Amino acid sequence: MLIKNSKKIVIKLGSSTVIDSGGKFKKKWVSTLIKDIKEYHKKSDIVIVSSGAIALGQNYLKIKKKKIKLEMSQAIAAVGQIHLAGEFQKLFEKNKIKTGQILISPDDTEQRRRALNVRRTFENLFKLKAIPIVNENDTTATAEIKYGDNDRLAARVAQIIGADTLIILSDVDGLYDKFNRKKIIKTVTRIDSSINSMINNKKNLYGSGGISTKIDAARICINSGCHMFIGNGKKNNPIKNMIKNKLYTHFIPKISSLDARKRWIISSLNSSGKIYIDQGAAKALNDGKSLLAAGIIKIEGIFEKGENILVVDENDKNLARGLSSFASSEINKIKGKQSKEIEKILGYLSKSEIIHKDDMVKL
Repeated sequence: MLIKNSKKIVIKLGSSTVIDSGGKFKKKWVSTLIKDIKEYHKKSDIVIVSSGAIALGQNYLKIKKKKIKLEMSQAIAAVGQIHLAGEFQKLFEKNKIKTGQILISPDDTEQRRRALNVRRTFENLFKLKAIPIVNENDTTATAEIKYGDNDRLAARVAQIIGADTLIILSDVDGLYDKFNRKKIIKTVTRIDSSINSMINNKKNLYGSGGISTKIDAARICINSGCHMFIGNGKKNNPIKNMIKNKLYTHFIPKISSLDARKRWIISSLNSSGKIYIDQGAAKALNDGKSLLAAGIIKIEGIFEKGENILVVDENDKNLARGLSSFASSEINKIKGKQSKEIEKILGYLSKSEIIHKDDMVKL
């Protein structure tokens, strides 16, 4: 099964899957989900994107209104987010699994530099064998908060970390055929007019904004090399159940996540700067290795972390393009230096590679 072989898995939980009708956290159901996750966590990096902060906050504050102004929703989310993260933390700890919390805003996924910083945070949590619990930063949102928005957020997170698989646990078994409400569409290879037409289908079984945001998420995944599954999150042991009963809709990507990332890098029309490297570094790049500071002779241009950079040899021959892990001002200080010297020179160490091999395309 594809999910078992995935190196990075993102699991999206909607409000209705983690919060019951009374506004309480579903401890028993989440405990069964964690049992499923535990099996994959041994060899895979796992991320959970969970809704439910506002619903949990409303219950704690005893607010029963359904229509709440944005400013009040933000305050309620601030209260609920602490409780949501705490509930996950307690249940995961019982299974001897560490967790961390990441709150993300749209700018964190859409702006290249901020997306690179977010990706580093995920990578470091993975190194610590901790599972990131992710939610949209509702407390600073400027648009009206919608529960369904975490579908798109989960897809963006999957894209940023280069996930193999995104599992969206919903209140149905998958995407239903609009002509036969009992039939689940097993596989989708492209978002065409027949799939798009479901957005306007009034009889869809999803919650508020559900079908639209799930198709948006699938579109992101298909184009970024990530397999996406929609399955039923109402049953205990939802992932195990989904696989055992073969009840899901599988959106199949066009290319691998790494190929998608590299295609995105090479598609940028202009480079923000240029890095000149010596023969040793050029050979290392040709062998598929990352670019280190020791092999840099000089740089041209002023650029920030995460910007697209052209790498050339001593004769100005184009070798590669990639995303820089450092700003030009930082590279000027550490060029020609060994990786172990970087922390002493800069006063901090975020990464040893100037351009990581996964962020680079050979020309």
